[in-house]
Amino acid sequence: MTDTPHPMCAKCGKVVCSPSMGIGEVPTIDDAPSFCPMKSAPDLITAAVSEYDKPEVKALARMASIQEFECYERTEEGLRTRIPRIEELIQFASKCDYRRLGLAFCLGLRREAQMLTDILENRGFEVFSVCCKAGATAKQRIGIRPDQHIGGPEMWESMCNPIVQAKVLNTAPVDLAIMLGLCIGHDTLFIQYCRVPMTVLAVKDRVTGHNPLAALYLSESPYYRRLSAKKPS
Repeated sequence: MTDTPHPMCAKCGKVVCSPSMGIGEVPTIDDAPSFCPMKSAPDLITAAVSEYDKPEVKALARMASIQEFECYERTEEGLRTRIPRIEELIQFASKCDYRRLGLAFCLGLRREAQMLTDILENRGFEVFSVCCKAGATAKQRIGIRPDQHIGGPEMWESMCNPIVQAKVLNTAPVDLAIMLGLCIGHDTLFIQYCRVPMTVLAVKDRVTGHNPLAALYLSESPYYRRLSAKKPS
């Protein structure tokens, strides 16, 4: 058992990891809270940063940082954002010379998957796509009872199969896997089994048009205040 504080960056008011200073200055962690991983786990951070010495890791991280930079522009009115995530995806894949893209999507977003495929193909990419129901495996295979079927107990239902999605794209093989709208838990399994570089275009949120941060922004409003309520002891 250790007494080292667990990391709580979300509660930090110091943000010593991203200081406002000149390029020639050196950051200090003197004012960092005790739960800052820079203070509580320096050896771990040093070891993690050394991973960027690997050529393939450094190249990917460098392209990601350049892509981040190109998403902004300086204007007379100040710093502005420039492009949506779909365009970022196209630019990043091009920077990394990814030509074969794999799309793991929810069947409920097949229209969006088709739209995205058309856009990517028009930009010169080869797109391999696998929907979440691939395999046509009955939900009973994982212990789901008929009364737990979304369409009702009298209906046959295919289970979502993110492991199949991952293994199909691993085998293709693709240069980059793109996750589109997989459910919570199913996305976890896809990430666990995916063996190629991957990114997320959108996650599943049936209520907010697949924009889960909308509920977060509304968490103090009368409509979603329940999200901020403390759990009864």
